[in-house]
Amino acid sequence: MAPVVSALAKYKLVFLGDQAVGKTAIITRFMYDKFDDTYQATIGIDFLSKTMYLEDRTVRLQLWDTAGQERFRSLIPSYIRDSSVAVIVYDVTDRQSFLNTSKWIEEVNTQRGGDVLIFLVGNKTDIVDKRKVSTDEGEAKAQEHGAMFIETSAKAGFNIKPLFRKIAGSLPGLDAISSAKQEDMVDINLRPSTGSSASGANAQVEQKSGGCSC
Repeated sequence: MAPVVSALAKYKLVFLGDQAVGKTAIITRFMYDKFDDTYQATIGIDFLSKTMYLEDRTVRLQLWDTAGQERFRSLIPSYIRDSSVAVIVYDVTDRQSFLNTSKWIEEVNTQRGGDVLIFLVGNKTDIVDKRKVSTDEGEAKAQEHGAMFIETSAKAGFNIKPLFRKIAGSLPGLDAISSAKQEDMVDINLRPSTGSSASGANAQVEQKSGGCSC
């Protein structure tokens, strides 16, 4: 009798947020470890898929990249409806994009209720001198809405892999990764941006949230 091969667990991740906050850049950095300086707006919805190998299991992540432009907004609810995870991205140098995350979270709750994991992601932490949203504000908003929080830089590659590891370890139906392993989720080897004000002292990693004060 042939051995039974268990089907690979598949999970749908929908990326939401205003235009130009870096949704596509985060996905591209994760998928290909690349960053493209030339900005091209996502048209409609893009789909990519990647297998992640965790310590004791393998999962298939289906990444749905949505357009931030208003004219595509009517497409998005149908993609939220059957998602396991909503990744809501804002730009830490654009305060309005941060304020608008409340609307995106409301849209997710309308479509999915509490049956979805929400990750709030503050992107573009490499632009230190133009930051308009503090790490504390991001953490507070995430706590207010029962979301998980992390800050990233798709350009510098900061906290991208930890973001997806954190997502994969939190997926419904999977055992939570042990607290000892959670400490390994954050990129500890932070290299402060050359010429920026990020020194070793203020480029701290907050292991609890995966955030960074750089």
